[in-house]
Amino acid sequence: MGDLPPYRELVVGAGTDGLRLDQWLALRFADRSRSWIARAIRQGLVRTGDERPLDCAHRVRDGLVLRVYAPGIAPAGPPPPFPPILHEDRHLVAVDKPAGLLAHPSGSNFVWALISLAKRRYPEDRVDLVHRLDRDTSGVLLITRDLETNRHLKVAVRDGRAHKEYEAIVRGSVPWDHHLLRGPIGPADGPIRVQMAVRPDGLPACTEVQVLERREALTRVRCILHTGRTHQIRVHLAHAGFPLLGDRLYGVPPEVFLRAREHGVDDVVVAAAGAPRHALHARRVVVPLPDGGSLTLTAPLAADLRRWWDHPERLPHDRDPD
Repeated sequence: MGDLPPYRELVVGAGTDGLRLDQWLALRFADRSRSWIARAIRQGLVRTGDERPLDCAHRVRDGLVLRVYAPGIAPAGPPPPFPPILHEDRHLVAVDKPAGLLAHPSGSNFVWALISLAKRRYPEDRVDLVHRLDRDTSGVLLITRDLETNRHLKVAVRDGRAHKEYEAIVRGSVPWDHHLLRGPIGPADGPIRVQMAVRPDGLPACTEVQVLERREALTRVRCILHTGRTHQIRVHLAHAGFPLLGDRLYGVPPEVFLRAREHGVDDVVVAAAGAPRHALHARRVVVPLPDGGSLTLTAPLAADLRRWWDHPERLPHDRDPD
């Protein structure tokens, strides 16, 4: 094959012993046709971990390591830099996740995500996320290097013993200095499957909001999560009439999100949302440690959010590098 492009590593899991390779890949990547998968295999783009090419009829076994070089499934280029490290020990790593980096991959097309970068950086460890941030949200994100620490911290997050504090820029001038937003959250009715809403039959949710600074048409706020519902801060602030600056899902017509999904984040989408990404930053996290102590982690406000607050005249299309 000559020089090989970057590959995506897959491990065959339990319960699929004996399947043909083309069947296994068709199940794993359901949006790819069987003929597309067969063609990639015949071209030598599916190999074992020791670079032995396989054929369509090869029977997979639990634990088999596959390297897939097929475009779209494999990465298109080298990985981005690992995010700035805020804390690192043999059990736990905290990073300052930049906006635009997924915490975990979604869909079948390969994208570099924080979890895949962490697995490359710590290949000998059991690497897992403790929690997630939306792609556009920057700030503190925790990664564990062993299963016991991961379980401990996930239970702490679930039980409300982890403190998570965010900063955001919202549209409008918030009239109160401090407020508890308590709307229950559940799936929204509408054309966007991932959208959530405040609704009577939703799950209980509470977001504490404190105003930090005001401008004529913008407010900078601190948000403390007392529950952990999907998109909670974005949903609560939009429901209160103060959607995040740059949010393409909440506080704007559904056509904005649908256009972004179809055409990407173009100038029309940015103009409608008010900024190139939603202005939300995970500023501070405090977690209890297995040994009985606690760890406080803080990420400085992202440079683009600081720039937008200091120079709002640069909005909505300010995409200067940080």
